Amino acid sequence: MAQKPGIPKGTRDFSPAEVAKRQYIISTIKHHFETFGFQPIETPSFENYDTLMGKYGEEGDRLIFKILNSGDYLAKADETLLANKDSQKLIPHISEKALRYDLTVPFARYVVQHQNEIEFPFRRYQIQPVWRADRPQKGRFREFYQCDADVVGSASLWQEVELVLLYDSVFTSLGLKGAAIKINNRKVLSGIAEVIGAKDKLIDFTVALDKLDKIGEEGVKNEMLEKGITADAIDKVQPLFNFTGSTEEKLDKLEQLLASSAEGMKGVQELRFICENVKAAGLGQSVLDLDVTLARGLNYYTGAIFEVTAPGVAMGSVGGGGRYDDLTGIFGLKNMSGVGISFGLDRIYLVLEELGLFPETVTENTKVLFINFGDKESLYALKAIQKLRNIGYKAELYPDAAKIGKQFQHADKRGIPFAVLTGDEEISNNLFTIKDLKTGEQLTLPLEDLISKIK
Repeated sequence: MAQKPGIPKGTRDFSPAEVAKRQYIISTIKHHFETFGFQPIETPSFENYDTLMGKYGEEGDRLIFKILNSGDYLAKADETLLANKDSQKLIPHISEKALRYDLTVPFARYVVQHQNEIEFPFRRYQIQPVWRADRPQKGRFREFYQCDADVVGSASLWQEVELVLLYDSVFTSLGLKGAAIKINNRKVLSGIAEVIGAKDKLIDFTVALDKLDKIGEEGVKNEMLEKGITADAIDKVQPLFNFTGSTEEKLDKLEQLLASSAEGMKGVQELRFICENVKAAGLGQSVLDLDVTLARGLNYYTGAIFEVTAPGVAMGSVGGGGRYDDLTGIFGLKNMSGVGISFGLDRIYLVLEELGLFPETVTENTKVLFINFGDKESLYALKAIQKLRNIGYKAELYPDAAKIGKQFQHADKRGIPFAVLTGDEEISNNLFTIKDLKTGEQLTLPLEDLISKIK
């Protein structure tokens, strides 16, 4: 007996209804990307190994799927490394390519490679799958789509303002009320580490602080102590554990806390500019939330940091991004500032599903099935089907002249609301008999009236 086939953990098959819902989200995001002036690009699903490695930190590099070289990939491998089973040092010898981990580093490579063809500032969007060798769990997959929008070639903070408005436009269109667009600044985090005397422990400090909503105040303090941050330094950061108030009040508190740090004060000024101008421009159904514990992607973010969460759903972030002043520098192009955001398609899907926010029309099926009585009748039906399709109706002909009951059963299982019958009498009189499969009502009509009935 043949073994039942399966798919790798962390990947999924999608049914027609699921694909329709995913396409609804993608088309909504794409529409707003384009109305904000972003242009589409696409990059290969796999990149050169050296392009990706060393760009995401130790943990990120570990999660990159490596692709074995074609042919006898061990033939040129170092014998000593093979004998010692030193996999980390062996990988570069047997794997020249890897699946992309995100869309940001490939985009940086694209900008450097095509810099002479690009008009800067360059506003690009990209909607493609990425892969991570992560532990699968709810809302986290090994293969998933990212929907990115980035601007490179401008250090203007108006770009950050626009990206907040872009987030709000998309989530408002999707009907997600109260989406929290969290914002922080890498310079603020650096300033805090500086004023508490833990500048050399910036990454350890921020990684622990970022876990406040997951492990609580005591958990964060214990992790900081384990990483060598002193108790005195932790006492100085105590105000951050209960950092409440309006955005203006939070900014004022940060100014007091960071008064002795030039870098920290620069971060506060940037946050103030963004928050004040977003407020002046006005948001739809989203909320901009200054969160001083937010610390994501510190390996390449240099300014504003964004993360979006959905209200009332235990899902984690549904989007994120930030300012990266030197990302293209890793490929030799200096002084190319950029800022970008990403939408997590799969998590947004789960949120909309859980909250019942998909419109019923998204998964609307074939509207009408023409019953197949034979070749002559099918040709007559097909001319009408073409007219229906030309004006935007989903219509199809059952492919076989099977028993009528079987054809009606097929329509029922597919959820098709109307069936059309075209026998000799209908053909002779240039008419069509339409049956409402929910009510059982049956009428014989000319094509124009048939179209009105389907409406």
